[in-house]
Order: sequence, then C-alpha cells, then structure tokens
Amino acid sequence: MKAFNRLILIAAVLAFCVVALGAYVRLSDAGLGCPDWPGCYGHIGVPLHDVAQQAFPDKPLVPHKAWKEMVHRYFAGTLATLILAICVMAWRHRNLVKPTLPTLLLLLVMFQAALGMWTVTLLLKPAVVSLHLLGGMATLGLLTWLASKRLSAANDISMRPWAVLALLILGCQIALGGWTSTNYAALVCPDFPMCQGVLLPPTDFTHAFRLIRELGQNADGSKLSLEAMTAIHLAHRLGALITFLYLGWFGSKLLRIPDLAVWGRVLLSILLVQVGLGISNVLLGLPLAVAVAHNAGAALLLVTLVVINSKLNQG
Repeated sequence: MKAFNRLILIAAVLAFCVVALGAYVRLSDAGLGCPDWPGCYGHIGVPLHDVAQQAFPDKPLVPHKAWKEMVHRYFAGTLATLILAICVMAWRHRNLVKPTLPTLLLLLVMFQAALGMWTVTLLLKPAVVSLHLLGGMATLGLLTWLASKRLSAANDISMRPWAVLALLILGCQIALGGWTSTNYAALVCPDFPMCQGVLLPPTDFTHAFRLIRELGQNADGSKLSLEAMTAIHLAHRLGALITFLYLGWFGSKLLRIPDLAVWGRVLLSILLVQVGLGISNVLLGLPLAVAVAHNAGAALLLVTLVVINSKLNQG
C-alpha cells in the first residue's frame, strides 16, 4: 500500500495549496473573476475579451482576476481527482484499509464543488463562502489524519481530551476568521489593541451573525451597519485571545511529553507567528501577502493539531 500512502500525502499537500490559493483568490477580490461555473465565460480557460463579452455582456472580463479563479479551480479539480482515486483504492483494498474515511472525503469534496458553484451563482453570499472555506479546512484535516496514521503513537494518552478541545477551539476560531473575511470586516478596527480608538466600540451582535443574508446586507435587505461589522471583528479578536491562551498552555504541556515535545514546539512556533500575522494585518491595512499567510498559518495550526490528535489516538 505504499502507492496508497504516497497518494494520500500528495493529496494532503495539494489540499494545503488549495486552501492557500482559495484565500488568495478571496482576498484579492477575484472570487467572481468568472461569472459561471465550472468554466469561465463558457470556456475551460479564460477567453479573449470579445468572446467573454458575447457570452456575458453585463459581466466585463478582468483577465488577471479570471485567471486567479481558474487556477484555483484547476488545483481543486486535481485534488478532487486524487481523492476519487484514494477512495477507489480504499474500496479495492478494503481488507487492508477501512474505506469509511476516504468515502467521507469524497462526499465532502462533492459538497465542496457545489459550494464552489454556489459561491459564484449566489454572488459571494457570506454563509456559502464561509462554508466553502470550512469545507476546504475539513478536507485538509481529514487528509492529514489519513496521512498521519503512518506516524508512531504517543504513549501518554492523558492529553487526549485536551487535544480534542484544542482542535475544537481552533475550528471555532477558523470559522470566526472565515466569517470576518467573507463579510469584509477585517479592517473595521484599524488599530490594535484598541478598536476605533476605544476599548469597546458600539457593536450589534444581533445582526452580525445572521447567517441567511446577502453580502453587506441584513436579512431584511437593509445595509449591514458598522456596529454589526465591528461585532464580527471583535468576536474574531476575542476568539484569537482564547485560542492563543489555550493553545499556548496546551503546547507548553506537550513540551514535557517526550513523544510529543517536537510537535509542541511546532505548535507554539506557528501560534506565535500566527498572532504576529494577525496583528500585522490590522496595523498594516491587510496587505495581501500577510493576509494569505495568516490563512495559511491557520491551516498549519490545523495540520499540527490533527497530527497530535492522531498520535494520541493511536496509543
């Protein structure tokens, strides 16, 4: 089953690339670079201006945005093909490999494809885009879990519940980060640690987390207020503080466990970089490279915690 394990590892690396590319597309405002799906203006590549105008007269072609979107789709399509191959191999060798997780992965990727289509057809509806981001992270996490089964087990299983809690806290923070990004609320507070010059500015949590609504609007169609955007941003900051404190404590505990000390150092290192990137995003006005790196950092934290959980559950 060396080929099977190698394929899983390649798919996991590709899944990380797809997550980072997805962040790049979203943050560079190229999510609607192609007005249709799965092609672009009816083609498998980005067509010429005249061809695009004939296909969608009311959707002007911006080539660099369209190419960003299509490259992301090519990578995502390749990943889906690899996951299909993993699922087929798992079922063919089900006497050696349980096909349950590969099958779940395939179903998740099919749902991801639907979310990718709805992201375009529903014009970046926040709930859909956020689910698409979470689906990408879940795909990366499941592939990492499969790949990490080859690693040695950790002897100290007393950390199991704390590791699970760490993963849950990070998952919630990733969801908050996705909601902040998809609602374009990252720069509502341009200062740190204050927000809009004060510690607690006016907020509107009632409308901030209404899931069923259009981008920039309340459920009734009115404009989403600054107070609601501020509530979204501050919720992400509070989540970041909780995540930092808990993962910092958890990582320090791992340093005392020989089988997990290396992963504890990896976790703490990524965590510190991630916090620095988050603060830099605010103070520097969300530069694209830093914002994409912040998304990639979240993915690396996820990978690290999944590996730690996997090692603990093999013991």
